[in-house]
Amino acid sequence: MDPRASEGRRPARQRRLASLVLLAAVTLAAAAVPFRTTWWGGWILAIAEAGIVGGLADWFAVTALFRRPLGLPIPHTAIIPANWELMAERVGVMVGDRVLTREYVAREIARFDLAELLARGAERIRPAELESAVRVVARWAALQIPAEATDDVASWLTRLARASAITPLLATGLEIARKQGWDQRLIETMATALVDALDRPDFRTAVGDLVDEVLAGYRAQMSLYPRLLIGLATTFGLIDRERLVTALHEAVRKIAADPGDPLRVRLAETLATLPGRLRDDAALAARVEAAKDELLASPAVARLLDDAAAGLRRTMVADLGAESSEVVAWLTARLDQARLALTQDESLRRGLDRWLKDRITEALDRYHDRIARFIERGVHALGPEGAVRLIEEHAGDDLQYIRVNGTLVGGLAGGGLYALRLLLGLL
Repeated sequence: MDPRASEGRRPARQRRLASLVLLAAVTLAAAAVPFRTTWWGGWILAIAEAGIVGGLADWFAVTALFRRPLGLPIPHTAIIPANWELMAERVGVMVGDRVLTREYVAREIARFDLAELLARGAERIRPAELESAVRVVARWAALQIPAEATDDVASWLTRLARASAITPLLATGLEIARKQGWDQRLIETMATALVDALDRPDFRTAVGDLVDEVLAGYRAQMSLYPRLLIGLATTFGLIDRERLVTALHEAVRKIAADPGDPLRVRLAETLATLPGRLRDDAALAARVEAAKDELLASPAVARLLDDAAAGLRRTMVADLGAESSEVVAWLTARLDQARLALTQDESLRRGLDRWLKDRITEALDRYHDRIARFIERGVHALGPEGAVRLIEEHAGDDLQYIRVNGTLVGGLAGGGLYALRLLLGLL
């Protein structure tokens, strides 16, 4: 059974009970009228009449909160529907200013060790469950990213690269990759993505345009005779952009397929020594930054980045769709390490607990006014009928018992006053 339906029937039952008690008082009064000349008949009639008055008064008071009694336009009735907007505002102000205060929230969250609660939850998670969750979330996220988003990512990365020095970031990234054993995987992944991209005519044309730009730049810097020799070589087909792109394609394909390829080994050795050189050799760092600016200004590089981002997205989607996904395995391993650290390192938990509580308090300070307005809008969204229904569902029992108590207390008061009158008459 729906609990909300049960709650909706409870106020109706209490209203019937209150009405039955009032009807019982009316019946008792009618039965006592023939005996009103006797002391006991008058006493019973006084009890019943006072109960009727008390029950009717409380019925009027309770009904006036929610609607107009008997539909009559009596002033100061239907109080909640008439003032629901003011009520919404005051509820928001009360919760915002008197309940969700910084001191109250700090006192309440101080009672809990948030990091300990997270650690207990982390202990219950098994690696297989973690891997399954990571696979589902990663696949969903990859499918939610539209193909057009790769262009936005490439543009954002280009702007970020132009505004920031790339040398320190490149050195740190290479060190991390080598420590984690990603250098070979990085070379293989980038080579595979480049091979796939070079198989597409549009990307191949973009690389050819880049080759032409590089050759044109070299020609502009050369003296007359070397420039003449290169012109002759180009004329006789010795230097041809298609031939250079094809040679690059084959070289990259071999690097991706053969771990023992001399060029791949040389790339790994260069990656191992490059972070130190980037930090210590100012001239090398300056050349890297200059090359970065020159490359980012090239339209061919822009197209190249777009195609590379699209190729990376396709590679990631394909990897996530495979049974043994390297992305899922890597993410699962990192999350499992974090899980174990959280359950085993007490100092980490203490620091995390302080950090979480500080962030919650800061968020409360920052969004305090928004929280109050959010609560106000939530109450306001109920509307007059919704506000009446909400209060009736949660306070209807007590309000109807007010009617019952009014009838009973009124009857007792009337009986007591009549008994006092009889006593004074005897005296």
